[in-house]
Amino acid sequence: MDVDRIDTRLLEELTEQSQDLNSDAVRITNEALGEFTEVADAQRQRWWRRSGAVAGVAGAAALWSSARAAASTSNDDVMALQTAASIENLAISVYQTAAGLPFIKSGNKTVIAFIAKTTTQHQAHAKAFNAAATQAGGQAQSGPDPKYAAVVKKALPTIKSPADVVKLAITLEDVAAQTYVKNVGQVSSAELRKLFASVAPVEAQHRATLLAVQALLAGNMANLVAIPTDVAKLPAAAGSVGFPDSFYPTKSASPISEGAVK
Repeated sequence: MDVDRIDTRLLEELTEQSQDLNSDAVRITNEALGEFTEVADAQRQRWWRRSGAVAGVAGAAALWSSARAAASTSNDDVMALQTAASIENLAISVYQTAAGLPFIKSGNKTVIAFIAKTTTQHQAHAKAFNAAATQAGGQAQSGPDPKYAAVVKKALPTIKSPADVVKLAITLEDVAAQTYVKNVGQVSSAELRKLFASVAPVEAQHRATLLAVQALLAGNMANLVAIPTDVAKLPAAAGSVGFPDSFYPTKSASPISEGAVK
């Protein structure tokens, strides 16, 4: 192959496609949340009409509280949404902490941009999961996933380089993706399945990007962590290292109760 003829615009096109994938995922996530809200509201309204005999201010307040509970699909659904929000909360915290590290702030501009964009996406995911949890009659989860918060607490003092940050981020993105893939088969409504299915590929995409960055850092090719990059200098494995699995695994998925509000 004549490396001089490699079109470096390909990476730019792939980057644009990646951004399009995330835009599509955001749209589907918002649609799923809107559909779930409509279903929950319809359930509440039907419950309200059936229970119209309750009178008085105190009775109306109690009725509304009960109506919210009646609109809940299942307790497992609420816990799954809260656990998802807790994973997102932890990811946000880790990325924000990473963004403040001296060797990140003064380091690779592509990594800085990735952290900023990914943080924004995780914030949107946490908001969506918490909105669905409250619509289902539960509480919003503002805390981090307890299991992986302990992992992060142990890891943070050992972080000395961008490679350490990438390694920790891969763990969190993988757990998020595996959990949401498994949640698709655990929640009870089509709207919630759509919600989890729209977020899972975004987390998998984050992991794929980080795996590629990790491989370049390990090969002392940090200069190639750039958009656009010098495609001719990329190692042969660059096109596959980000996708080690034919089908996304779920063996490390978090149980639905792991990050539920106690």
